[in-house]
Amino acid sequence: MLPYPVINDSDLAKIIHINEDRDLPGFAAHVVDGRYLAAGGGQGLRERLAEIRSEVTRAIDAGATIIVLSDRGTAMGGGQAPAGEPPPADESSGWAPIPSLLLTGSVHHHLIREQTRTRVGLVVEAGDVRETHHVALLIGYGAAAVCPYLAVETVEDMARTGVLGPVSSRKAAANLIKALGKGLLKIMSKMGVSTVASYTGAQIFEAIGLGPEIIDECFAGTTSRLGGIGFDQIAVDTATRQASAFPPRPTGTGRPDLEVGGTYQWRRGGEAHLFSPEAIVRLQHAVRTGQAEVFAEYTREVDEQSARLMTLRGLLAIRGIDDAPARPPVPVDEVEPASEIVKRFMTGAMSYGSLSAEAHQTLAIAMNRLGGMSNSGEGGEDAERYAIEPGGDLRRSAIKQVASARFGVTSEYLVNADDLQIKMAQGARITTFTRSRIWRS
Repeated sequence: MLPYPVINDSDLAKIIHINEDRDLPGFAAHVVDGRYLAAGGGQGLRERLAEIRSEVTRAIDAGATIIVLSDRGTAMGGGQAPAGEPPPADESSGWAPIPSLLLTGSVHHHLIREQTRTRVGLVVEAGDVRETHHVALLIGYGAAAVCPYLAVETVEDMARTGVLGPVSSRKAAANLIKALGKGLLKIMSKMGVSTVASYTGAQIFEAIGLGPEIIDECFAGTTSRLGGIGFDQIAVDTATRQASAFPPRPTGTGRPDLEVGGTYQWRRGGEAHLFSPEAIVRLQHAVRTGQAEVFAEYTREVDEQSARLMTLRGLLAIRGIDDAPARPPVPVDEVEPASEIVKRFMTGAMSYGSLSAEAHQTLAIAMNRLGGMSNSGEGGEDAERYAIEPGGDLRRSAIKQVASARFGVTSEYLVNADDLQIKMAQGARITTFTRSRIWRS
């Protein structure tokens, strides 16, 4: 029994040596080296995954009840090869870690296909686990526990060097593990999932940018609407990271600089962001001064970023506009007028408590003028808004939510709605009833 599905090195060591505990007979752990020869490229990655799957099958047949998937032995040239494998012949190449999610999904679905999945638990020891979403993905694709050893070692080092203030390294590691566990709990609760056992292997994700080769072998049943890369491209990315982590020994006294990153917060020289500081400055300037030409500069910059594949829209070419072959234009009389299109517009469900009264009411007025529908959210709506104001605007929201009979749900509230959204359980899907169904029932 574990307090969190995120564990530290000590907990992992106990699991690995569980068969030595006389008080727990019937348990046996088998550690799998989750690395492959980076020089082998995509084919080498495929072959290594196949070897690992065969190794796991043999381990289960030998009585293993816990499989530990580990990339701990990552090293260049002189690194130790997996059991039974010859050491790399070329000192410039080395054993690179297989992405932990790829490895976990591959083993998980292999065992499902072999109908032996329920005989073992999967524990993942990985250096590429850095944040809560990484833990959620691993748990969601079959892992029972995750040991983010590199993240733990990083915060321990930060504590030792004083970066975290008066916090011991042990406390820093415990805080990280607790934070990752609490973060996973929050993700689960948003999906209406109450236990880790229900979340394990649930695969409630959608993939973006993964091709059928990866999906079929490692994430079977996961939706990947756009298609995308296969093992060859993943091997290239892995080899690039490996080369960055283990660069050639510098000839001078300086140390190689780490990449600045910028995945989440914009950093000069880092990953590009759709909303760069320059774009934000232009937007603020245009709004404050009302200058249309400045706003045009802002929209042009955002559009150009989209064309540089910053968004999914940037992957599309519009015929006759983006140098794609034009087709005959559609007759105007066959095009639905804008006055009808806007009737399908809806605002998101924003509760009254999350907005000012003015903003909440303005959204309702705007949708009512268009013929669309605004959503009251769970926060309900003041009965004064059901009457048409002197200016002729209707201020009520056409869509009203009912959440566990809270927030002043009265008969007056219900009849002043075109659609009702009833939450059967917090975090679950919303059941929608239209006005016509209400009257029939």
